[in-house]
Amino acid sequence: MNTRQDDITGRRIAGGAAPGPFAEAAAPAVEILTLARLRTAALDPARPSRLGRHCLLTLTSGSLRHGVDFTEHALAPGQWLWARPGQVQQWGELDGAEGTLIRFDTGFLDPDTAIGVCADDPHAPVLRVPQAEDHALLRAATTQLQWEHSADRLALDTRLQVLRHLLAVLVLRVASLPGTETGAGPSEVYLAFRDAVERDFANTRRLADYAAALAYSPRTLSRATLAAAGIPAKEFIDRRVVLEAKRTLACSATPAAKIGERLGFSSATNFNKFFTQRTGMTPIAFREHVLAPKLA
Repeated sequence: MNTRQDDITGRRIAGGAAPGPFAEAAAPAVEILTLARLRTAALDPARPSRLGRHCLLTLTSGSLRHGVDFTEHALAPGQWLWARPGQVQQWGELDGAEGTLIRFDTGFLDPDTAIGVCADDPHAPVLRVPQAEDHALLRAATTQLQWEHSADRLALDTRLQVLRHLLAVLVLRVASLPGTETGAGPSEVYLAFRDAVERDFANTRRLADYAAALAYSPRTLSRATLAAAGIPAKEFIDRRVVLEAKRTLACSATPAAKIGERLGFSSATNFNKFFTQRTGMTPIAFREHVLAPKLA
């Protein structure tokens, strides 16, 4: 590795082989990159990639449109975007923005922090908008983390502990920021249903099965889901199945029929019909659309 490039823009800590800025394989436990460095990557940043790590992104200037799970978010300076493992990200045009990207494994956080920030919650808000009084605190936390990340004066074990604590400070502050999502706070019924769907969406799409497993009536689940997510419970299940299909179609070469089989469909025809009815395009057409080169 060229150690002259191990500066604040891309220093690698506690990792194996050093990947490119957009790579996920053999990644270090924590990595800090500037958008300026990402612009030098040979890989296509607009190509969908399924995350194996958390990605915390903030801008210092300019603007950026960044896709997470096929929803585009407009990021402005001072705002924070948090994409989580398992989600699919697509970068927009990088030339008009400057900022910082922090990528880390869930396991790099101490367990209390990981629980406190709901690190593994796939439903957590993606975009966070600080209040005016939050900006200075977030800048200070980010700057201190960057400085320690680039410093080389401590023994490795000590340095990792310092980075772990500084990262905890930052993610706790980001997690406390309000999201842009609207709707009522989640009830216990909704949270139980949501978690059950996350576990079992590939095994059953029947609302009655979830109702029986959770000892609630289908009507109770639908009321709770409508209040918290704005959609009926059955649609919530179907959307989760569609999301998984989209993720796999966009980020792998797995045949559509095989994807349908993994998602519990009895035939490729049934999967094709299900997907087309809910997205307006066939699985193959979706894959072609999402992988098509974007015009500048």
